[in-house]
Parts: sequence; C-alpha cells; structure tokens
Amino acid sequence: MKRYDTIIIGTGQSGPSLAGALTGKGQKVAIAEGYKIGGSCVNYGCIPSKTIRASARVAYLARRAADFGVNVGEVNVDMNAVIDRKARRVGDAHDGVENWLKNMDNLDLYEVYAQFEGTENGVHRVRVGDEVIEAPRVYLNVGARPNIPPIEGLENVNYMTNEGILEQRTLPEHLLVLGGGYISLEMGQAFRRFGSEITIIEAAPSIIHREDEDIRDSVRGILTDEGITVQEGKKAVKAEQADDGTITLTLEAKDGTTSTVSGSHLMVAVGRIPNSDKLNLEAVGVETDKRGYITVDDHLQSNVPGIFVLGDANGRGAFTHTSYQDFEIALDNFNGGNRKVSDRIMAYNLYTDPPLGRVGMSEQEARESGRNILMATKPMSHIGRALEQGETQGLIKMLVDADTEQIVGAAVLGFQGDDVIQVISYFMYTGASYKVMQNALPIHPTISEFFPTILGELKPLE
Repeated sequence: MKRYDTIIIGTGQSGPSLAGALTGKGQKVAIAEGYKIGGSCVNYGCIPSKTIRASARVAYLARRAADFGVNVGEVNVDMNAVIDRKARRVGDAHDGVENWLKNMDNLDLYEVYAQFEGTENGVHRVRVGDEVIEAPRVYLNVGARPNIPPIEGLENVNYMTNEGILEQRTLPEHLLVLGGGYISLEMGQAFRRFGSEITIIEAAPSIIHREDEDIRDSVRGILTDEGITVQEGKKAVKAEQADDGTITLTLEAKDGTTSTVSGSHLMVAVGRIPNSDKLNLEAVGVETDKRGYITVDDHLQSNVPGIFVLGDANGRGAFTHTSYQDFEIALDNFNGGNRKVSDRIMAYNLYTDPPLGRVGMSEQEARESGRNILMATKPMSHIGRALEQGETQGLIKMLVDADTEQIVGAAVLGFQGDDVIQVISYFMYTGASYKVMQNALPIHPTISEFFPTILGELKPLE
C-alpha cells in the first residue's frame, strides 16, 4: 500500500492549487480525478458558459448597432463557430491544469474515481481504481452535479443539463428551461440572443427567489423585454416526447390547476447536489446533512480528524471563488494560521446581461436581522455612464448598519455590475465607516462614482 502525506480527491478550484502548495513544501501528495481534470468551472461551468455568453452579447449589441448610429446589416449566428470558440477556451484552460498536475514534482495523479476504504490509527485508506493508498490527511474537492427532479416520464425525454447545453451546435427552435436560477437565466438569455424562442419555468413563486423583490422584478423585466417567456409558480409534473422530437411538459400550479407547454429542446437546471455519495463516506464515519453536504467546522474539517472538505460539497459556498478561498483557508490552517470560513462575506454574481452583483445581506435579510438598517437605491437610468452606454436597466442598492456605520450589503444590477460590486466587497472587509467611502474622490464617468451620492441618500427601512 502506497503511503502519502496528503491525498486530494477532486481537481476543481481547490485541489490543484492545494497540491501545488503542499508539494512545494516537500509533501508527497496524491490527487485523484475520475471525470474531467479542472472540475466544473473549467469544463462545464464558468469558463464555457461565460465564453458563450460573450458571443451572445456580441449578437445582442450587433442587433442594437443602429441605436448607436452604426449600420451592420442582418445579424446571423453561426452556432458551430460559437461552440468552437468555447471549445478552444475550455481546451486551453483544461490543458493548462492537466499539464501542471502531470509535471508537478512530488505528485501522483490518479485519473480514476476515488472512495474511502477505512481508517486505522488516524491514517485514511482510499481506493483509486485497483489500488489502495493511504495518508493521514485527505482533502475532498469533489464538487456537485445537476439535480434531476422526479418528473414522470423525464427518463424517456432527450433533455440537457448545463453540460449538454454547452455543446448545442444546432440552435433550438424553442428551448424549454426548467428552473429559474443562475444557470437557467444565463443560458436562457444567451440562447434567446442566438435566436431561440425561450420559456423559463420556475416552481417557486418567482425566479431567483432568494433575491429581493425589486431585484427579481428588474431581472424578470430584462428577460421579458428580450422576448423570453417566464412562467412562475408552476411545477413540472410530467414530461413527454413525441415522435417528431417535440417535448411537452405538464405544469401544475399551487392551486392544482394544470397546463402544458411544448418546445423543441429541454434544459433541466433545478439546482445541484453534492457528489458526496460517491465517496463511501460510511467507511470512515464522515457525516453529511440531510441534503448530502458534508458538515465541516470553521476550518473546513469534517467530523473525522484529518479529513477536510473544500468547494461545493461542504455547503459553505457554491461558487468557483468560494472554492478557491477554501483552498486559501485550508493552506493557512495547514501552515499554523487561523483563517475561518465564518470570516467570509459572501459575494457573487448572476451573469445575466446586465449582470447582478451581490455582497453581504439582502434587504430582506437586513430586515430580519433586527439591526438598525439604513438603505438607499438608485436606478441605473439616473447614472450618467449607464446612459452614455445605452445600458440603463437595473439599479444599485446599498444597506448600512446605522449603529456601526458599516456597509452590510449591496446589490448592483446593471452595466458592469459584476466588477463594480467588488469595490463594495473589498471596502466591507476593512470594517470602515460608510462615511469614508462617502468622502472619497470618485472618478467620472463611472458607475461607481455614484456610491458617495447613494450613501448620502440613506434612509431608515420603513
């Protein structure tokens, strides 16, 4: 049995970086990957979806060219070229991670699925294909996969998940999108801009239902203005596919009434589930919650000493950036530090166009917190840079704790909101009074130049 200092299972955002750091310290490390090296972000997440989104935005801007005094003629989308461009970007990223791992000193790469065999005297045994290896420390970076809901007949329908839609070289005539979350809205909008008819179906009362009502309404308006049909509060209970390929969903509303919707293609994007069930956790006694996420402490250690969980499978963040920060936290603690997950101020983006950037509390969370909260909002239509760009959809919202004077949350839905939100995110980490930002010199013309103005308009929540 081969002995290592550390075993890493999974090659998403945490695993390879951790391998590089530990081998650089002279540790003998094994890393196992049974699917695609690089994990979801590289292969079927951020990189491919944002590359496709970029093509969709160009198509959108080309159709709007006349608004800016530019004549381009009829706009046609070559889906083969779109997917080829995506494939090149993914290939470069994937090959970069693979080559890095395969040429890393002190590292053995096992390109097979791995699962636990047991623990003895604090040393954990892991099966990798036909071999069993062992180490006192194991880091799990196994990510998550699409959740496939129990819909009658769905197993007989040729549906896609987030992976399949990224390989779609034939433009769907009418794409049905099941789910109203990030993947659904981003890909639904992109394929609408490529030329497909789109219907988004969400079982909850609203799309992106965890966001504030004004944000939800604004995002919904952006989508419907582009011709996307949004059906909310309707659960798919049955799926059928006709001989000609037409897919029909039977939808049930909360009052029990039913309706149907038909399309040429179906994408199922109703959330994700952790890959913890593939690890044989019972063999070592690692505990999960009722959803399958592996429970961890503030230093990302499971209930079993020496077994740590990084990335989506720990339930402490479902983003590439939270996974990478998990690596940073784990490495700091390995080096004797004390970085904690609870120090994190959650920040994320929804990559519709325009994007939504969010950090900290939502308005609803602020109201429920019991704090003395001040709030101000500003529509993008009042911001000069947005007007000049012809990008006036959306709004900016800022939330402040009146007692501590600290910014506790913000949302930027609009032009460059995905980058602009980080100005606030970084500032929040300083713990400084909002008045420091309010008194700073802004640069004109920018979106963020209005932060001091917005902070000057703060009022108590009603």
